Amino acid sequence: MTLNTQQEELCASSQWDFSDLRALFLNCTLKRSPELSHTQGLIDISKAIMEKSGITVDVLRPVDYDIAYGVWGDMTEHGWEKDDWPDIYEKVKAAHILVITSSIWLGEKTSVCTKVIERLYSTSGDLNESGQYAYYGRVGGCLITGNEDGAKHCSMNILYSLSHLGYVIPPQADAAWLGEAGPGPSYLDAGSGGPENDFTNRNTTFMTWNLMHMARMIKDSGGIPAHGNQRSKWDAGCRFDYQNPEYR
Repeated sequence: MTLNTQQEELCASSQWDFSDLRALFLNCTLKRSPELSHTQGLIDISKAIMEKSGITVDVLRPVDYDIAYGVWGDMTEHGWEKDDWPDIYEKVKAAHILVITSSIWLGEKTSVCTKVIERLYSTSGDLNESGQYAYYGRVGGCLITGNEDGAKHCSMNILYSLSHLGYVIPPQADAAWLGEAGPGPSYLDAGSGGPENDFTNRNTTFMTWNLMHMARMIKDSGGIPAHGNQRSKWDAGCRFDYQNPEYR
């Protein structure tokens, strides 16, 4: 994906080092590889900015994998013959930045996107080395494409879900492109105007840089401070700033 002049200049003039960061884009398209994904076109802009800034970027389509339904970390332990989610979860854990992307159908994110969020939830109870929930200290955003209304609705749902699971959501952490309502050209189709759309390019650029800056700040500060949010200590009876009832 070719960046426009403004995006190239922002990358060239950056004074920050992001080279120790990793990002993961989960493209929740309904199309299996190598079928053309219009959502991938929007991903490619954000991905190019990150890679020019030194970030290691992975992109995968969950629809290419056998992901079981359910809210347990490994559904083969609950009756399913196969579940690729544990392997994807390893990529999620390795990423400082997670961007969930989706097309719009009937005003909603895709069924694949819903399944991915459910499976993220299935592993959200894991704890990190500080006794916090596993996703603490990671940053989340989203990208949406479609030919009908619903971009903000989908973004609200995805970003709330990520925040609830422990991700930090920076300012303007979403971007979208919408074509005309009803049948018409999609983002990468000739004449759609999608790749040239200034509003979408601006928001995608802002989202990307805000994700990178927030991830940099959190990593440099050693993560989210652990006081007051450690599940392990709460379960052990600690109440942080309050007197432990066992010692009243």
